[in-house]
Amino acid sequence: MTPVIDLNADLGEGFGRWRLTDDEALLSVVTSANVACGFHAGDPATMRRVCELAAERGVVIGAQVSYRDLAGFGRRAMDVPPDELADEIAYQIGALEVFARAAGSRVGYVKPHGALYNRCVHDEEQAGAVIKGIRTAGSGLPGGGLPVLGLPCSRLHQAAGHAQLPVVGEAFADRAYTPEGTLVPRREPGAVIHDPDEVVKRSIGIARDRTVASRDGGPVGITARSLCLHGDTPGAADLARRIRSELTAAGVHVRSFV
Repeated sequence: MTPVIDLNADLGEGFGRWRLTDDEALLSVVTSANVACGFHAGDPATMRRVCELAAERGVVIGAQVSYRDLAGFGRRAMDVPPDELADEIAYQIGALEVFARAAGSRVGYVKPHGALYNRCVHDEEQAGAVIKGIRTAGSGLPGGGLPVLGLPCSRLHQAAGHAQLPVVGEAFADRAYTPEGTLVPRREPGAVIHDPDEVVKRSIGIARDRTVASRDGGPVGITARSLCLHGDTPGAADLARRIRSELTAAGVHVRSFV
């Protein structure tokens, strides 16, 4: 069978006059766009602009939800009561849905960001709150609600499964993995891989062979339908174009999961 992979990137991560990602360039490469919904980055004008560009190019729009942490870019650990977190998740998805529909599209999936993403790998309570918010925002949708993009075998995916929401496994070519298949925390040395050749090699391995080398050198099995391309690193757009080109050359079909 021909291997298939989705390429997603975090977009709309600006605020006011400040822009972090080259949204227009990345939207010419990726098949899914994780759009910041205002809690870690993103403002109404940015959300509208990215939704319009994504809809114009046939890129699926996803809600990238976060803790309410503009100053820390959503990367600081926070303790939010579950009911409050669920409401904030639903609020963020609803805000993005307005702009997605205005652009002739819709929110097609949800992905947590930063500290919330990492917390939901292990924390059953916070993961459950995120899923409760997603269910609230997606109530009435056909097919069981909004798909949840995240780390395979995480508490987030377990909670989504219990709630009968579709789950989509995600992998990271530029992040180091532990032998257990989780991401090495960013605060640890070597957590982010900067060598473009190595990132391309790992991308092909994830998509075609379903494996990636852990930080100890051993292979880790990866069950992922989507590959995240980080847009906040120098030369991100050029690297994204190279990854897509080399995936295609390696016989991998690049296509959204939605």
